[in-house]
Amino acid sequence: MPRATKAAPQAPSTMKELKDTLWKAADKLRGSMDASQYKDVILGLVFLKYVSDAFDERRAGIRTELAADGYDAEQIAELIDDTDEYTGRGVFWVPAKARWGFLAENAKGASVDGVERSLGLLIDGAMDAVMRANPQLSGTLPRIFNRDNVDRRRLGELVDLFNSARFTAQGQSGADGRRARDLLGEVYEYFLEKFAAAEGKRGGEFYTPAGVVRVLVEVLQPTRGRVYDPACGSGGMFVQAEKFLDAHHGEGSDISVYGQELNERTWRMAKMNLAIHGLSGNLGPRWGDTFARDLHPDLQADFVMANPPFNIKDWARNEEDPRWRFGVPPAGNANYAWIQHILSKLALGGQAGVVMANGSMASNSGGEGKIRAEIVEADLVSCMVALPTQLFRSTGIPVCVWFFAKDKGARAGEVLFIDARNLGHMVDRAERALSEDDIAKIAGTFHAWRGVDSSAALGEYADVPGFCYSASLAEIKAADYALTPGRYVGAPEAEDYGEPIEEKLARLRTELEAQFTESARLAAIVREQLERVS
Repeated sequence: MPRATKAAPQAPSTMKELKDTLWKAADKLRGSMDASQYKDVILGLVFLKYVSDAFDERRAGIRTELAADGYDAEQIAELIDDTDEYTGRGVFWVPAKARWGFLAENAKGASVDGVERSLGLLIDGAMDAVMRANPQLSGTLPRIFNRDNVDRRRLGELVDLFNSARFTAQGQSGADGRRARDLLGEVYEYFLEKFAAAEGKRGGEFYTPAGVVRVLVEVLQPTRGRVYDPACGSGGMFVQAEKFLDAHHGEGSDISVYGQELNERTWRMAKMNLAIHGLSGNLGPRWGDTFARDLHPDLQADFVMANPPFNIKDWARNEEDPRWRFGVPPAGNANYAWIQHILSKLALGGQAGVVMANGSMASNSGGEGKIRAEIVEADLVSCMVALPTQLFRSTGIPVCVWFFAKDKGARAGEVLFIDARNLGHMVDRAERALSEDDIAKIAGTFHAWRGVDSSAALGEYADVPGFCYSASLAEIKAADYALTPGRYVGAPEAEDYGEPIEEKLARLRTELEAQFTESARLAAIVREQLERVS
């Protein structure tokens, strides 16, 4: 029998409180599960709560609309279950026994069709029902809630807590509905970040720090067309592209999303992530290896954004692959396989941003130097950015971003080098983050260089010693095609305090001699005290 309904916990009053409260509750579920397992449990629950809340809100809206049009209660009851009224507004259809209200009322289990079912079975059934009703979610949602390692008591407590957190503005629509979706998106992204930190190195398989993704998005500005990520993880590149569109008064429908992901669990996370951000992406019918089987063989993308795994030694290498236009990548490292795969996907006028290990900028092993030289001579590299260390919790490998362009306009025959290693700030002892100003400085420098935004805060482009330099292909050839920004930008200019060098040296010598004198005085006092003690 269903349990008596009890008072719901007090809903958190701020976004930070909501995220922190949900995370603490989620963390209690860990128990015997590792981070990758309970990640699936929690993110699945968040997704189910959202689709149910969105469904309830749309249902209330339909009821109000029908009543305003003069329909009576009987007619409303008949018309309110028209699935087109939901799916036509981008709302998933949620069957009765998959709705959150039903699960919350039966958080200690229920009798369904005469059979006693635990909460875990009810949630698994809800996931099945939502996928059957919405074919685009087929194979996406987790069905792991009735496993022995899921603590049933804590699962019930978590359902109670989620019951107090609404992801919609009840009875409202339009802009408020969009903010509600963004709220859930923030919770989902927050959880992804926390799970990535909990999983350490494995977390890097599905999560790229938001600041790094923002660098790619703000430089490329993907406002329309086809956006592709061949190693899409949990879909962070697509989500940030959608946020960029929103900030610039665009719509998610202005871009078409294509991606591929090798890991099954991560592929499912990406599908859910796109769904809650209102993006209808093509991530292929299933997960798969981009090198072994490209799921988008004919795609020509306007924008490619990727953070592929670094320095893969064991990969599906085929020397006859037509993607290796600039040379066959070495068997022991897939970095230049990723780069060439991405270049093969660029449409005429397309642009790409790719996060890579720093070694890719100057490596000559296995023929990589020759491949890099061919790519440079083809005038496809538009910008190289060296990023600060410690941006990734999952790896200590220093990273950079390669930017490519099929058409560099007035900057043909040049490459912009940006050394951003001194940017960023430490958020804790292990991790660095890029600020809004840091990201704007990198993106603004690039746009000023390209001449597409002369009104940027940085004004007209000019080389800045120690930070940026526009090099000709001849200069790059003279440097044996090494693309390390530090080689080109030089050292920053020394600050000029207006003090002649002779006077400065004399002043410093006087200060140093005074410090020596003070040191000798303090040493004498210490010796005197030691003699008294002895």
